[in-house]
Amino acid sequence: MGSIDEQILRAAKEIVVKFIEGGRISPTGFNESFRNIYSTVEKTVKGSKEDPRQESGNDKNGK
Repeated sequence: MGSIDEQILRAAKEIVVKFIEGGRISPTGFNESFRNIYSTVEKTVKGSKEDPRQESGNDKNGK
């Protein structure tokens, strides 16, 4: 597991723990919630390496 993957795992874990502590999710919903949060963090981190203009198809001038 690479350093980025470890950081993604830690971030997802911390988010889930905070949500459980805050009562936003229950421990019984951990499996689904963790998968969704991990996936979101991973897409955000790994997607940020790409040029955001490629996703929208726009250049700096919005053309």
